[in-house]
Amino acid sequence: MTVYFIGAGPGAADLITLRGARTLARCAVCLYAGSLVPRELLAECPPNARLVDTAQLTLDEIVAELVAAHAAGHDVARLHSGDPSIFSAVAEQMRRLDAAGVPYEMVPGVPAFAAAAAAIGRELTVPTVGQTVILTRVAHRATPMPDGEDLATLGRSGALIVLHLAARHVERVVTELLPHYGADCPAAVVAMASRPDEIVLRGTLATIAAQINAAKITRTAVIMVGRTLGAEQFSDSYLYSADRERSV
Repeated sequence: MTVYFIGAGPGAADLITLRGARTLARCAVCLYAGSLVPRELLAECPPNARLVDTAQLTLDEIVAELVAAHAAGHDVARLHSGDPSIFSAVAEQMRRLDAAGVPYEMVPGVPAFAAAAAAIGRELTVPTVGQTVILTRVAHRATPMPDGEDLATLGRSGALIVLHLAARHVERVVTELLPHYGADCPAAVVAMASRPDEIVLRGTLATIAAQINAAKITRTAVIMVGRTLGAEQFSDSYLYSADRERSV
């Protein structure tokens, strides 16, 4: 039997992929992150499925549930918010499943940064303005960031930065990015992206901290900082250029 790490998407229940929903519908056991995954998705599980909210479980307890379900001959849906390849803590689960000899697969989901880009109506990569997106976070009462991945270092690139898990520390974010991006650099925050209670804030690096604090946003948000967020004058992409040679 197999454990499926399924990306539930950023929040809206209908943003799970078809593959994710179909996999969920055939798993007899579902472990889900109760504080982040929309409850409506649990309706996709089989009627008699065992449902386990992992919000209060330790890693050992979660892995024990996965191994026990496998031993009982059940496929397991491990439902994570967003996409399991980004800030999902699946790496340590997979490492333990490898040690236990339990097979697993990953089912991609819509990541939060993609839903945030949709909410502000922006392409994050704009020709001649910015072609690089950095996905990162800040360390505070969490796993330390590796050497060379602090904001001051990453900011030297000038690329669009998308910060997860950083709303509580926005003043620090602003302080570390200001020398590289400048006070007038466009910035945006999207909290609860794609959900009915979605909050969208637009401003600059100089104003975004006050906006976040005024809106009392502390979690389930991404902060985006970069010139592409305000780009208006830029060259058209070569992709559709009349000068581009096309094969018949």
